[in-house]
Parts: sequence; structure tokens; C-alpha cells
Amino acid sequence: MFEKLKEIETRYEELEREMAEPGVIADQLRYKKVTKAHSDLEDIVAHYRELKKVMGEIQATGEMLRDKLDSELRELAEAELASLEEDKSSLEEKLKVLLLPSDHLDEKNVIMEIRAGTGGDEAALFAGDLFRMYSRYAERNGWQIESMSSNPTELGGFKEAIVMISGDRVYSRLKYESGVHRVQRVPETEASGRIHTSAATVAVLPEAEDVDIEIDPNDLRVDVFRSSGHGGQSVNTTDSAVRITHIPTGMVVTCQDEKSQHKNKDKALKVLRARLLDQLMEEQEAGIAETRKTQVGSGDRSERIRTYNFPQSRVTDHRIGLTTHRLTEFLDGDLDEMIEALIVSAQSERLKKAE
Repeated sequence: MFEKLKEIETRYEELEREMAEPGVIADQLRYKKVTKAHSDLEDIVAHYRELKKVMGEIQATGEMLRDKLDSELRELAEAELASLEEDKSSLEEKLKVLLLPSDHLDEKNVIMEIRAGTGGDEAALFAGDLFRMYSRYAERNGWQIESMSSNPTELGGFKEAIVMISGDRVYSRLKYESGVHRVQRVPETEASGRIHTSAATVAVLPEAEDVDIEIDPNDLRVDVFRSSGHGGQSVNTTDSAVRITHIPTGMVVTCQDEKSQHKNKDKALKVLRARLLDQLMEEQEAGIAETRKTQVGSGDRSERIRTYNFPQSRVTDHRIGLTTHRLTEFLDGDLDEMIEALIVSAQSERLKKAE
């Protein structure tokens, strides 16, 4: 591990010198690439330098203990040594995690698909709550959120909402949100005050670029039609809505949010490309595909990754057994505690496999 860390620190210092070169500064594309590579190594190098400092202090304290010390100074030195050894172990564990191969998809933007599952109108309202929750989380992180396609209900919920979230390392933060989310609450329309259980599914797909997935135009059937609102009434006088069918797979994507047919077609192609990349990933990594299937499932309330219990103001993630009693804040986009815990859990699993 130390040999690798030494190499990383050397590379970090080389990049630092490169960033100061006038030729690099003048070439914006190269400068951006160099600063990105430098930034990617920053965390590892900072932890490595801290570890070297701690190891130096351990050595100095050990030498001090070999000298003749009075009992009080010896006690202080031994306590200091114990504390430094703890710091060393902690830093080594952090560095092991930082040195794990990164998921090449972590840098990507995402296409997020939220669909009402079992539970009728209440499930659609909950899908709307999830849509607002992730929108607020995106805002907190300074990410951009763009509607790709939506099917709203008259009560303010969604049968389906597809959005694109763009920004810094979006997929790395949101990839563990895929799955069935279950809600337990008394619906506003429920006169008897009985608690109902509903579900909505969330699928988080990394954005696929042209280099990731090549689509043959001959494999597509493109249909255009008039956009429709609640109850099927037409909301547009031109054929701006677009339905794209990928003939080899039978995948169908519909977009009608924009007034422009071209914009709707572009959005539909982005969603289709992301779904095709997701399918390719499933085929390539059968084990991961199985995991994803059990997480996303069919929208049935028995297949859940997380439960939102309104009477108890409780959110429980069933994969890692974490419960928070801050439901209001959670639905307002305060997700970091949960997301950090999921990332740590996934890293621990990867460390076990790597050992």
C-alpha cells in the first residue's frame, strides 16, 4: 500500500507543477484535465501526508519512552502513543477505502425514473413527494434538474416522472436510491383515519453518451402525436409529443413535456440511451443485475428498500438497518446522513471482497 501511496503523491506533485506552467494555463482544455486529475488525488494525498506525520510522532514518542522518564511523563507519553496508534489505524482504514478502484460511472449525470406502484392515488401522491425530495436534494448540491417526461395526476401526484439530474458526481451519490420506497400514512381522502401502505419505485440510471451506446437510426420507430393533459384532453394544437420504439428490444419511451417536437425527441433519445446502457450493464454484470432486480422489483409493497412512516415520523432503510426520526427534513431533501451511510456500507462490502 505504501509504495502505491508514494507513487500517487509523486504524481500529485507533478500535476501541481504542471498546473503552474504558462503553456498549460493557456490551453483551457488541458488545464481543466490537469486540475481534475489533481483534484481526484487530493483526498488520498492529504490522508497519506497525515499518516506520515502520525507515524513520525509515533516514532518520536517511542524513542522518548526508551529514555528514563519520571512516572508522570511516562504516563503522558504512553497515553499519547495509544492515541497516535488509534489515529494511525483509522487513517490506514480510510486510505484502504480511498485506494479502492472507483466506479467509472460515478462521475456521470443520471436519469431518474420515479413511478407510482401499488396504492392508487396515494401511491401517485407519494411518487410526487419523492420527486420533490430528490429535486430539493439536487438544489442543496447545486445540481441541475430537468424534466424529461411526466404523467401528473389531478391530485398533484405523478403516475410517472422522469428527470435528468446533472452536476458533480451525481451518480456516485444517488446510485443507491434505486428500489421500492414504501410509505405508511393516513391519506387526506381517508375519513376513518386508517393508515394505508403504498409504494413507488425509483430507478437511477447513469446518463449514456453517444460513446457509451450507439443507436442505429434504422432500429427506431418514431411516432408523433398531440400532447394530452389530465383526463386525456389535448394541451397542444401541434403534433409535438414523441414516442420512440427501439425495435430490437421493444423499449418504448414517450416525451411530451416540451412544445417542440425536436426537444421531445432529444429527451426521449437520452432516456432510451440510458435504459439501453442499463440493460447492457445488467447483461455484463449478472451478479449486479440480480441485485438491482431485487431492489427495483415490480413496485409491490412487499419488496422494499426503505419505509417512510408518517405517524412515527420515521424513515428506515432496510438494507443497512438505519432509522432516522427526521421524516420532515428527509422529505425536504436532507438525505446526506442516509446516503453517506449507504456509501460506507457499500465500501465495507468491497473491502471485504478485496481482502
